[in-house]
Amino acid sequence: MSFGRWCGFAALLAAVVLLWDLREVLIGLFGSIVLSVAFCTLVGWLKQSLRWQRWQALVLALVLVMITTLVIITTLVPPFVDQFEQLLRQLPKAAAALSNLSGQLLSQLSGLLHGQGVQAEAWSGLFNDPRSWGLGNGIGKLLELAGNLGVGVLQLLFVIAVALMLSVQPREYRHVAIQLAPSFLRRRLGEVIDRCAEALSSWMVGVLISSLCVAVLAFIGLNMLGVELSTANALLAGMLNVIPNVGPTLSTIFPMSVALLDAPWKALAVLALYIVIQNAESYLITPSVMHHQVRLLPGLTLTAQVIFTVIFGPVGLLLALPLAVCLQVLIREFVIRDLMDPWHQPRRFLQ
Repeated sequence: MSFGRWCGFAALLAAVVLLWDLREVLIGLFGSIVLSVAFCTLVGWLKQSLRWQRWQALVLALVLVMITTLVIITTLVPPFVDQFEQLLRQLPKAAAALSNLSGQLLSQLSGLLHGQGVQAEAWSGLFNDPRSWGLGNGIGKLLELAGNLGVGVLQLLFVIAVALMLSVQPREYRHVAIQLAPSFLRRRLGEVIDRCAEALSSWMVGVLISSLCVAVLAFIGLNMLGVELSTANALLAGMLNVIPNVGPTLSTIFPMSVALLDAPWKALAVLALYIVIQNAESYLITPSVMHHQVRLLPGLTLTAQVIFTVIFGPVGLLLALPLAVCLQVLIREFVIRDLMDPWHQPRRFLQ
């Protein structure tokens, strides 16, 4: 290998290492692009519906987003804080009852397995002993959690600021990205970027419709069960529906906790309700909504979540589906159409 090729190989390795070190910044930039595409989709819809100029539609879209954000915050945060305080006050009783019940069950199980049971008080003491939970140095963990939250808030502000900048001048930033490619690839790259934006926009519309259906079903079901904070819990279920597999599981925790404060059977009823809603969303709503949108196989979705979570952390889990949508377009355009389709079948010289 010549000296020039060695230099090129070393430069490639250095670029890979640099990209790996900057992966958190890159995933933040991708999050800004996703938010910008969503915002530009709203701006385009307002511009076409109202027949306004783009800057007018941009201002109206920004006002609508701010109002929606304030409504969600005022709807979710105060009742959740109040109910969380009530939950903390009721937590010692619930923990004592749970430890006694667990001790009895474990004692009976030990008797069935070994022929003699261990006293339930021993198991209850194990549950009631905080030192057995591994919760030492609680102040240090709280400070670490506060620091992580502060860093997360700064990263969120960075993502939002970059997304607004991209939304104001999307064509200029698209032109800059195309100019970074070689001249023979610029036209094709522009087409692929446009198709990625269309795929992301279609996917977002489908997810929005699916999340609205989940929120409405959760609101109706929680009201029928008489669970408090039905509006806030329904909004939370719709928002967390954006994260498949993990989001629906997280959305059941708080309504079950609120129902548990009222009656234990309501908590089980809420769990059954959310299982029914998520099955309806997975097998009825999403296939119908995504029929004309972007289709992602469930196995590929779960694989993408695992891979991107390992690489990028929790942010990778949140952006796993947009990343999978863009990768699907890139593979279809560059690998299949540009590389595999023109590949002619070789001649058979030997029969």
